[in-house]
Amino acid sequence: MKVALQYLNDSDGKTQAVQMPLSDWEKILTKLKKYEQALKLKSDLSEAFEEIKTLSESKGNEQTLTDFLNEL
Repeated sequence: MKVALQYLNDSDGKTQAVQMPLSDWEKILTKLKKYEQALKLKSDLSEAFEEIKTLSESKGNEQTLTDFLNEL
């Protein structure tokens, strides 16, 4: 995606801000939201697999469904 950027400089020529068309900004925000959702899903799945690994390694401490429900 090519974005038309305009740079705003101060009197010393240092860049202070960047401007872009609003439609481009909205497209970027939409993509960012999708990337954030994908990253969250990846993180959640990684955590779930770690929990499964931990549970499978501690098979000696199995719990009945009744015991589990009574803890709630």
